[in-house]
Order: sequence, then C-alpha cells, then structure tokens
Amino acid sequence: MLIATAIVSGLGLGSMYGLLALGFHVTYAVSKTVNFAQGSTMMLGAVLCFTFWVTLGWPLPLAILLALACCALWGAVVERIAVRPFVARGSNSWLIATVALGIVLENVVLFTFGKDPRGMPPGILTTGAFSVAGIRIQYLQALIPLIGLALAAALQIGFARSRHGKALLAVVQNKDAARLMGIRVERVIAIAFALSSFLAGIAGILVAPLFTIASGMGTLFGIKAFAVAILGGIESAWGVVLAGLIYGVAEAMITALLGSTYTQIVTFALVILALALRPNGLFGRAELRKV
Repeated sequence: MLIATAIVSGLGLGSMYGLLALGFHVTYAVSKTVNFAQGSTMMLGAVLCFTFWVTLGWPLPLAILLALACCALWGAVVERIAVRPFVARGSNSWLIATVALGIVLENVVLFTFGKDPRGMPPGILTTGAFSVAGIRIQYLQALIPLIGLALAAALQIGFARSRHGKALLAVVQNKDAARLMGIRVERVIAIAFALSSFLAGIAGILVAPLFTIASGMGTLFGIKAFAVAILGGIESAWGVVLAGLIYGVAEAMITALLGSTYTQIVTFALVILALALRPNGLFGRAELRKV
C-alpha cells in the first residue's frame, strides 16, 4: 500500500517536473539556449493565480488565464533582455543573465507578496477523491499527469501541423534558410520562450494546491526540472516528459522507503549514474557530425 501510494504521488510530482522540463526542451530545440529562470516562472504562475483569485476575488478561470498570460509575457521579456543580446554577440553570458533575472523576480515577489507562505483554498480537486484497489487518489493527483501528457501531445501535434509550429521546426533545422523563407527568427525564438514560461505557469498553478506558495518555491523545482531535461534527452519532447515521470516516482519511492533525509542525495546520485551510462539522456540520441 505504501509503495502504491508513493507511485500515485510520484506521478503527479513527476508531471510537474516534466512540464518544466518540456519548457527547457522548447527553447533549447529552437535556439540552443534555455531559461534558467524557469523555476521562478513557475512560482510566478502560482503567486499570480493566488493574488488574482484569493486576494482580489476574481473568478478562478479569469485568474488562471491572466496568470498564464503574465507568465508568457515574462518569458518573452527574459528572451529579449537576458538572452538575445548575448547570443547576438556570440556570448554564453545568457546563462548567468537568466539566473540573475530569476533571482530578481523572486526578490520582487518577496517584497510584494510577502515572506509568509500561503495556501490555496481547498476545493473539489483537493478534497474530492476516488479509490482504486484501496488507494485513495485525489482528483488533482489524477488530473496533473493527464494534463502533462495532453500538453506534450498537443505540442507534438502543433509543431507538426500548425503554421507557427512549422516555423519553429524550420528555425530548428536551419536559421539562415528560415530567414530566406521570410520567417522572423527572432520572433519565433521569443514565442518559444513565451511558450516555455506558459508551461511553467501551468505547472505552478497545478502544484500550488499541493504545496505552500512562497517566493522561493520554484528554485528546487527548477533545478530538478533541468536535471530531468538532461536525463530525458533535452532534444526529445516525449523523453523529458517520461523522464519527469520516472524521476517523480523515484523521488516519492525513496522518500517513502528511506525518508526525506535521503531523497535529494539518492535521486541526484541516480541521475549522475544514469547520465554516466547514457550521456545523451535516457531517450536522447547522439548528435551526428558531418566531417
């Protein structure tokens, strides 16, 4: 029973890692850069949803839409001021610039939202539950993995069939050829960052009812999500989602069997071991080089 409960909990948690890692995948696939403020963006989604819904008393659907829109806008801002100028000069300083922006965002939220953690009001998704083989599963715990997998499928289909998706794929394959075809590469990359932050916002809103909301809530999530992205093979959308599920279940199992003291030690040790055996990730492929 303990193991089964841990698996259910781990699938929900792993879906959060998968959503954040999917954001890393989107930006890396398009621009070979990532947004290391992804964890802070997740926190921003949770904080804004709480503020719009609980503090201001706006309807929950409107609060969610506005929070996600703000997260997407923040992603575009990060790309414009912390990534594009450095990439244009051939510098890798966007690494520290995105980290710095994430720290700035956390401190702005700390001073405006406050340092005391808040909790989302209870609702049907957290109080309601159903039983499977004697295991009690909250509606939210069942919903989170479904949303994560649905978003991964939607991205896969959108990239293959939509106009903007094909533009993203064109930029991935050859930026110069994409420019010659009239595609505005800089705009496409900005959209990729906005999409990445949109996914982080969804993760933050979904995880908010299960954890307390605070300015620093996204830091460890962001670190783990990047580890998941590398573990799954950052160029594989399905790979990072599946790696997120595997990581989440492993983390929950270790916590249940060994205790929370050993959770981070063992899980990150397993990540290192997996990458030592599979340097390109569990579902990644070695890059082919023309000679």
